[in-house]
Amino acid sequence: NIGSSSNNDNNNGEHKSDAAVIKPVILFVVQPNETNTVDQRLLEFALWDNHEIPVVRMSLGEIHERVTLDEASGRLTIQNDDQGDNCGAVQEVAVVYFRAGYAPTDYPSGYNTADGSGIEWLARERLERGSAAKCPNLGYHLAGTKKVQQELARRGAVEQFFEGDEADVAAQIRTAFAGLYSLGADANEEDMEAVKDVLFNDAKGQYVLKPQREGGGYNYYGENLANKLKENCTITVDDDGNNDVTLSPDLSEFILMERLFPPQQRAILLRNGQVEGTGMSISELGCFGAIVSSGDGEVVHNEYAGFLLRTKFSGVDEGGVASGFATLSSPYLC
Repeated sequence: NIGSSSNNDNNNGEHKSDAAVIKPVILFVVQPNETNTVDQRLLEFALWDNHEIPVVRMSLGEIHERVTLDEASGRLTIQNDDQGDNCGAVQEVAVVYFRAGYAPTDYPSGYNTADGSGIEWLARERLERGSAAKCPNLGYHLAGTKKVQQELARRGAVEQFFEGDEADVAAQIRTAFAGLYSLGADANEEDMEAVKDVLFNDAKGQYVLKPQREGGGYNYYGENLANKLKENCTITVDDDGNNDVTLSPDLSEFILMERLFPPQQRAILLRNGQVEGTGMSISELGCFGAIVSSGDGEVVHNEYAGFLLRTKFSGVDEGGVASGFATLSSPYLC
């Protein structure tokens, strides 16, 4: 649970008058010593060139030190210590854009907020409690996790959003779902059948074990998947000779997913301007959407916003670009 705020949150903006507040800024939450900056900088430059909106980049640790929350108004402000005309002025955060905060490694100080030691978690809490728009907000952030995706794939979950004449829409959406199975305390009979399929039917190649992490390098495939399950399961045989499986609580951080097998094609992959190799490849197309909604859920903007195609050699299990497993591509090359 998120604990109480640090003393920095008690700054009610009295150190500066409203006249000292300069144009609002967009706060990019980034990792310390961030290297994956190219697309971030393109957004930053476009915001300034097209709208003259400045961007401030900070890690969660820096946010804990420099961003304050006005408890009465919800305003998030930054004390500007830069040299020049704006030295000493206060910048108000209008939008918080999270490029970090999605992985446990983004919270190295831990989650103990009672004694103030979990500074990254305290910073995240401060941002969430502020009135600035969040991209994504906490709900959308959670919706992107593997566990929530697995819950939405359960029978009846999508259907609750469509009624009457729209009932067939849910069925159409469900045709795009892969099998997603819980390994937690809520695992049902269907989930356990998928586990048994791996353990007893040599179907390890048909599934992938995924933690609640982003980027490549964290998944389990094939023999590694089967071994991970065996190490964290208790298997007994009942009087009828049927296998009974009890899952360890340690598996609750994972979901089991039906593995996808996209069509292959021959390709030449480039990285850093150099030919990495040639061979059979597979691609993954992701489509972006942009949604803006009010605090009470009213959607004011919901539009398609482009795509990203990643290509990797067909024999490579993982697929992250920044982690070195895949390369960026284009549908025009497929």
